[in-house]
Amino acid sequence: MVIIRVALPGDWAQIWPFFHAIVAAGETFAYPQELTADEGRELWMLSPPRHTVVAVDEAGAVVGTANMYANRPGNGSHVASASYMVDPARSGQGIGRALVEYSLRWARAGGFRGMQYNAVVATNVHAVRLYESLGFLIVGTVPEAFRHPTEGYVGLHIMYCPF
Repeated sequence: MVIIRVALPGDWAQIWPFFHAIVAAGETFAYPQELTADEGRELWMLSPPRHTVVAVDEAGAVVGTANMYANRPGNGSHVASASYMVDPARSGQGIGRALVEYSLRWARAGGFRGMQYNAVVATNVHAVRLYESLGFLIVGTVPEAFRHPTEGYVGLHIMYCPF
């Protein structure tokens, strides 16, 4: 069982190891692969009204995290967006699904009209499959917009879930 709660500043020490491994692998996030812990914290640990959460296991260990926010300011602020990371050692345990479901509830409760992902790497088939199972549609793909370390230039999907 996983519990999702608001991220606290002290959680970063548990987030950073898997955050760093995921970013350094360069397969799913368009962040600089050589981010420092402080730079990563600045990107990930968002202040209100944006929202950052952690998924913790029964022992209280952080096993995943998500952040969510308005996709755009001003006239685009009625559409939410979110990003997710799950400790690779814990993949396949439903943690990602729980985080996405949480973010969708957060967005609906906040009055957003839908959720948009701007840059889902096309080779990240497990994430694409998960998002589609929760009502997201691929509304477009930017060809060769992501430089994958082993697959070369691959597409970035724009995905949308209307509420």
